[in-house]
Amino acid sequence: MTLAQIVILALGVAAGLAAVMAAAWRVQQVTGHSGWIDASWTFGVGGAALLGALAPLGSDWPPTWRQLLVAALVAVWSLRLGLHIVARNRSAADDPRYRQLAAEWGVEAPSRMFWFLQKQAAVGVILAVCAALAAQNPNPAFRMQDVIGILLLATALIGEAVADAQLRSFRERNPDRSAVCDVGLWRWSRHPNYFFEWLVWLAYPAIAIDTSMHNPWGWLALMAPACMYWVLVRVSGIPPLEDHMLRTRGEAYRDYQRRTRPFVPLPILGQGRYR
Repeated sequence: MTLAQIVILALGVAAGLAAVMAAAWRVQQVTGHSGWIDASWTFGVGGAALLGALAPLGSDWPPTWRQLLVAALVAVWSLRLGLHIVARNRSAADDPRYRQLAAEWGVEAPSRMFWFLQKQAAVGVILAVCAALAAQNPNPAFRMQDVIGILLLATALIGEAVADAQLRSFRERNPDRSAVCDVGLWRWSRHPNYFFEWLVWLAYPAIAIDTSMHNPWGWLALMAPACMYWVLVRVSGIPPLEDHMLRTRGEAYRDYQRRTRPFVPLPILGQGRYR
């Protein structure tokens, strides 16, 4: 891929994701339900990344084996996460993070929510383009880096699915909404699902970066895990969710914060303070 092709791809993805998130905003405004926002974003980013992976940009048509591989990885990620969010929204159509933001914004909530979702679209542009950079790597060899990328994404998908299943099982066994899930992976991390979601985006730099210079722009794919870490840990992931948990679980969640790491799921070695 040339720099001009990357810019054109980014502009096309930006237009598409801006439209997707504008539609998600409209649905949220009309129905009052914010639970579909994340599903819209997931399917939108997945679709954009899939098209970018298969587009005849850095190689001739038909797609190379690496384009097909990355397209398959993107599709599996998008379908698993998107369908999980859709299933979750059947019982809870409103997301507490967005509900709290709307309450804080007051009369400015409609306009501020619109631009907040457009910022999410901008994040999606970075992720989709980084996946395309991996797919468009013209190196014909099947390298150890490709194996590492596949293993990273497989580990991430399995880990996130396990974390989601453990949380769902805990809630089914504990109808008391004040209970704090601290079993399985949730015993080692307060947000193991977020950690594994971040791990997904480490796979694409592994595939994109090529030290033999077949893909000189592949290093830009490092923006994907950097951007996702910033969003999950500093912006719209952990901070608003932890605020919600403290409001609804109180001291039980404060105790959970003191003894459990916030992000990376590692076995507890002694009693620690992680807040």
